[in-house]
Amino acid sequence: MKNYIKSLFILLMIPFLANAQKNDSTKVKEKLARPTFESSAVIDNPSNTLFNRNTLEVDLQHRFGLVNGKNDLVGFWGASNIRIAVSYAILDRVTVGFGTTKDQRYQDFNLKGAILQQTRSNSMPLSITYYGNATISALPEGSFNNVQDRYSFFNQIIFAKRFCNQFSFQVAPSISHFNAVASNMKNDVFAIAFGAKFKVSDGTNILIDYSQPLTKFDDPTESDKLLGGIKSPKAGLSLGVEFNTSAHAFQLFATNYWGIVPQQNYMYNQNNFFKGDILIGFNITRLYNF
Repeated sequence: MKNYIKSLFILLMIPFLANAQKNDSTKVKEKLARPTFESSAVIDNPSNTLFNRNTLEVDLQHRFGLVNGKNDLVGFWGASNIRIAVSYAILDRVTVGFGTTKDQRYQDFNLKGAILQQTRSNSMPLSITYYGNATISALPEGSFNNVQDRYSFFNQIIFAKRFCNQFSFQVAPSISHFNAVASNMKNDVFAIAFGAKFKVSDGTNILIDYSQPLTKFDDPTESDKLLGGIKSPKAGLSLGVEFNTSAHAFQLFATNYWGIVPQQNYMYNQNNFFKGDILIGFNITRLYNF
């Protein structure tokens, strides 16, 4: 009789056990949403995009001179700013990199890591990613009073969501820090950035990138100006088109940002997009999988 009761109990429990196993299987098969953005940058700001482990990314970022209407071929013949960088995905969720920039000879060591990642089922409705860098200026000796004056830092938290195949959006608060600035300026600048991608066809996107510094500076005196003091930093606006394949991304855009390392733009930008202070630029990304 006892064996009969045990057998009946087991038979009654089989549907519950099967259902529990099915639920576990569903959790295991939970897939991440497709990439919010195609490239690691939304023009001037980092995106939340991370590549698979053992992916090497090579970046070339270029800014021509200001389009000033003089004999400069829309800035092509003017001064330019260039950054060449590489980054490597040591994990699926963590990428480390290094870049060198022409202006101010910035050498940046950067890190990007996924905190949360959006899933296809929307059980996790958005992605949260950290990006930060530590940068040193390699200008000649005598350009700074102390070695520590060469250092600057940038930290940003990126909240991103892929709403559908045609539209993605991110909001990214940040803090930029320079060890040495003029007396009328602040060492820390808080800012917020907004980035959007509109997919218009397979392999072609429209990009919008807006950056708004929140920290204000005192008006510089003449002595402040001699030491590099400037007025409060101006907002940044970039409009561009992106062409991509599985291993390449090419962005062509108009912007009022001369800098390429983010903290330089947030701290020092004095160009006003709506007053015609516009530059033409492009970003090229190439991926290698190992």
